[in-house]
Amino acid sequence: MSKRRFYITTAIPYVNGDPHLGFALECVQADVLARHRRLRGQDVRFLSGTDDNSVKNVEAARSAGVPVANFVDAKAERFAALQGPLALSYDDFIRTSVDPRHRPGVERLWRSCAAAGDLYERDYDGIYCIGCEAFLSPDDLVGGLCPEHREPPEHVAERNWFFRLSRYEDELLALLESGRLRVEPEHRRNEVLGFIRGGLADFSVSRSRERAHGWGIPVPDDAGQVIYVWFDALGNYISALDYGTGGDRYRTWWEQSQERVHVIGKGIIRFHAVYWPAILLSARQTLPTTIFVHEYLTVGGQKLSKSGGPSADPAALAARFGTDALRWWLIRDVPRSGDADFREGLLAARANELADDLGNLVNRTIVLVSRFRPNGVRPTPPPNEPLLAVIARAAGAIDEALDRFDFRAAAEALWDVVNEANRLVSTTRPWELAKAERSGDGTAAARLDAVLSVLVTACGAIAHELHPFLPDAARRIELALDQRDPELGRALFAKVEQLTSRPGPRAGS
Repeated sequence: MSKRRFYITTAIPYVNGDPHLGFALECVQADVLARHRRLRGQDVRFLSGTDDNSVKNVEAARSAGVPVANFVDAKAERFAALQGPLALSYDDFIRTSVDPRHRPGVERLWRSCAAAGDLYERDYDGIYCIGCEAFLSPDDLVGGLCPEHREPPEHVAERNWFFRLSRYEDELLALLESGRLRVEPEHRRNEVLGFIRGGLADFSVSRSRERAHGWGIPVPDDAGQVIYVWFDALGNYISALDYGTGGDRYRTWWEQSQERVHVIGKGIIRFHAVYWPAILLSARQTLPTTIFVHEYLTVGGQKLSKSGGPSADPAALAARFGTDALRWWLIRDVPRSGDADFREGLLAARANELADDLGNLVNRTIVLVSRFRPNGVRPTPPPNEPLLAVIARAAGAIDEALDRFDFRAAAEALWDVVNEANRLVSTTRPWELAKAERSGDGTAAARLDAVLSVLVTACGAIAHELHPFLPDAARRIELALDQRDPELGRALFAKVEQLTSRPGPRAGS
């Protein structure tokens, strides 16, 4: 019997600036889901990349006085380079301006929609937010400003190609209401349903070549127009699977995957949960199964930004506090609903939690075993030990939490094991059991065997379930347990106090 297939993607960000912590959040969330499914024995393909063909990128390059291609190359490299600092396990990374798979895929998608009668030309006169790369209606504005970017839109009048989104209103509604297209959390699903029920208008899918400054993919058979960046960018999810270039990946990972999951930020939900499924319906292609939507990270209540306003460099934070600490804060502190405000002090607290709670547990367990059972622990845990019950529940609780896109709940289920194991050490005081054993107390000896056996079991279970969340830490814990080396145990996590005076290496390096 073939394994269950799981295809997961991040959104691909504009490269008009350097990556910030908000994109790191999305990468880590998708990575946790990918690693978790691999841990459960599924076949997984994980895609990330960059959206190179945006007018925003052109404007940023012109402001910097750098040729667009050079500017985009340099910024895209910064995004690709996050793989190391964030310990990301993606299988593929696509760049829409240079990857030879992308343009043929977008062109095939365009021609398929045209063949379905869903593309047509007309004059358009409206207001356009360059930050959103989207036309807005006056009702979308708040005080005359785009609610997402807090900037006034510009007036645009030109002839464009339009997509017949209105044709798919009923079908999209049925997909979402039935759950065949799943959007999590539920309040984001309700947001999409409300948007569709309000009536869908056809939307522009091209820009004049002049306004795009010649950057982007030309409309097939119309060199005076460039394909709209959102039609272009959304196609990356299948162009990266050779949708336009042949081969088996599209059939294997898109058509035959049991789950096709997009992880995105709340600001682009309309494009992914409405426009993208409609384009695929038009092209007679398989739809995604799930869209997981995360909230924003803020600094001082302000949304993080690549092009202005507050920012936070994930690579620099990982270099200072360690990859484990950064991933753990993103997993442990960012809620399923509601924005999360970032402060370095919160990151430091999570770093110390790893050192004080998990690192100390593993180190104490190794030291106790090495001191009192140097020839190995006899596996004699009593069946009613509460810690064993917590361990038994953890995997299922993690599965359920991640299935509903709740990383905090998943981390809490794992940390329940850590807390219960530390509680066992505190209440049983194994060193005192060892002292009683040396005095000839057979009951104390049996109890010591049981306690150490359960602690070793707990540490092994923690390391196993930790792999999706903190892969580097999980491997270090398994190595320390395997070698029963107190020195390795003591070096599992770095305390933040050792890093605050100067930048230091990644934790555990």
